[in-house]
Amino acid sequence: MTDPRIPKQTVCVLDDNLDVLQSLQFLLECHGFLVRAFSAAVALLVSINPDDVDCLVIDYKMPHMDGLDVAIRLRQRNVSAPIILVTGYDDEQMTEKATAAGINHVLFKPHLEDSLVRRIRDVIAR
Repeated sequence: MTDPRIPKQTVCVLDDNLDVLQSLQFLLECHGFLVRAFSAAVALLVSINPDDVDCLVIDYKMPHMDGLDVAIRLRQRNVSAPIILVTGYDDEQMTEKATAAGINHVLFKPHLEDSLVRRIRDVIAR
């Protein structure tokens, strides 16, 4: 059971697919995280406070701005929280591109539920 005196860790989730966004939000809330969900990159970038987030989960393929661009902009705004990129595109250069953009980990769809929760806990603990 979660101790109500201990503040929940905040995870921001960005995905333009509302079904996926709601699913990830539900999953993470069930595991005790406080989730701030965003369906547009600009909404996340405008509202984020670098001191009020413990981890970010960002989809790669989105309209207007991909997850790599979002990560670069977050790092430029001094957001130091770990970033996990979620993608269905398993190409050889994705990890290199992600690292260059300031992303800590890349997870591949569609089977990411258990690995996502484990990875978030791991990066926050560091």
